[in-house]
Amino acid sequence: MHQPIPGSVNAIESLRNAGHRVLFVTNNSFSVVADQEKALSKIGIDAHKDVVTSSQAAGALLRKGERVLLGGGPGAVEAIENAGAVLAGRSDDHTHGGASTHDTRSGVDSEIDVVMVGYHSTFDYRGLTRLSNAVRNGARLVATNDDATYPTPHGLIPGGGSILAAVAAASGAEPVIAGKPHKPMADLVRHVLGIDDLSNAWMVGDRPSTDGLFAQTVGCNFAQVLTGISSLNDVNDDESNFANGKTHVFADLASFAKMIVGS
Repeated sequence: MHQPIPGSVNAIESLRNAGHRVLFVTNNSFSVVADQEKALSKIGIDAHKDVVTSSQAAGALLRKGERVLLGGGPGAVEAIENAGAVLAGRSDDHTHGGASTHDTRSGVDSEIDVVMVGYHSTFDYRGLTRLSNAVRNGARLVATNDDATYPTPHGLIPGGGSILAAVAAASGAEPVIAGKPHKPMADLVRHVLGIDDLSNAWMVGDRPSTDGLFAQTVGCNFAQVLTGISSLNDVNDDESNFANGKTHVFADLASFAKMIVGS
């Protein structure tokens, strides 16, 4: 069960009461948007229409009618459908080709325009074979995100980036990556906010390698908080990445909100 970081719920409320728009930008590609909104609601944060996911960013790269072979979760399925593309098959469906045109003898899915890869715990060798074969057969390789690990209450587990690395290596293709810190997510955030110039905005996150670099991509300030997987040493190690002087370190979200609100 998700537990809020102490002070974070009140911090969000104080920022909103001061007139600031708060957007939740996540590389969680597995869950559908409604479930992510519900998770925030359960800890006291109304996030309706304020959640932006890496699956949505990947979906924005699809064209209407394109046939997609998916190695990913429900969030990616939702994004494919919302983009007007066709879910032609899933790499973890081993029932004689599933919904795609699949030759079980050759292991090749035909008429696939895009292979989309994101986190899914059902990833296996047969799935890797289907995904990489489709890419070698001409499909574009699109990834929701490239995070090598994913934090859980019980520690880090392999993330979507680890799965992507296997598919990219097996297919020999260079993927287009949608999520933080890459441009497709930045473009989606600008579209959702309806603002092109975000130089006065703040990206708050715990990973300099993801959130900090995303702040650079967006062109906004970066608030590094120390309540996640990164420590002050990690910030110092990545200092060269943020030579623009827009990075500030805070103990937690509450400390950041206090600085912004001024009380």
